[in-house]
Amino acid sequence: MSTLSFRLALTGLSLGLGLALAGPAANAAEGRVEPPALSWSFSGPFGHFDRAQLQRGYKIYKEVCASCHAASLMRFRNLAQPGGPEFSASQVTALAATFQVKDGPNDTGEMFERPGRAADPFPSPFANEQAARAANGGAYPLDLSVIAKARTYERGFPRFIFDIFTQYQEQGPDYIAALLTGYKDPAPEGITLLPGQYYNTYMPGHLIAMPKPLNDGQVEFPKGPDGQPQVPETVAQYAKDVTAYLMWTAEPHLEQRKRIGLQVMLFLFIFSLLLYYTKKKVWARMPDGSPLHH
Repeated sequence: MSTLSFRLALTGLSLGLGLALAGPAANAAEGRVEPPALSWSFSGPFGHFDRAQLQRGYKIYKEVCASCHAASLMRFRNLAQPGGPEFSASQVTALAATFQVKDGPNDTGEMFERPGRAADPFPSPFANEQAARAANGGAYPLDLSVIAKARTYERGFPRFIFDIFTQYQEQGPDYIAALLTGYKDPAPEGITLLPGQYYNTYMPGHLIAMPKPLNDGQVEFPKGPDGQPQVPETVAQYAKDVTAYLMWTAEPHLEQRKRIGLQVMLFLFIFSLLLYYTKKKVWARMPDGSPLHH
């Protein structure tokens, strides 16, 4: 390698390392704190959803999140489909019936409310955006259907290249779980909060309009044979469970996608071997019949 080529390579390496080190500092200057990377059952090429965790996550969504946030792309029947929480049909019917759904018009031309059915979409807690803002001090609660895919953070160079090989795709779930556990009260010294604002470590700018949604012991989990919860009823556990559930609502066919992807990779590997040996067989002799190699 020439001296010029070596210097150019060294300059490129130094620039890349400089950008990688400057990334966290730039995020901090912008009021961004990178969330910690958590362990998820659905990560990696062989990842899958934990059915019990998804069922706990749905319970948290219903009891805590559904009072403000819609999930308009989901229907109750989705809760029974393979690859999801996999509630039974009777459980889905019972869960849907706990909601009141506006329907109509009836024979007199009036709208009415009825218990939900499996085919119904999850009802919105507000009639429209204006009503939602009026009930939340001007803030509009986001639809949570695909929030785990819509919310993420920049990994920066060169880590996004490493992510290709490590199969890291959980920026969204890591961010949501960190956000739900990142509230601080009182706010750090020097931070002034206006009415309706709360301090959150992982929110860009650290100011958020959503009050702290989770507290220890807030949601009751299924009990084990000893009468104790099967998992801790803590904010950290609640955050992981509801985040896993939101990841499923954002990508309900994740397990099927990964399974098909592995099958395609296996097929391509075998197909490549067959092509290679076919080529060796076809070109083993010259056109006149003499061996290609002596």
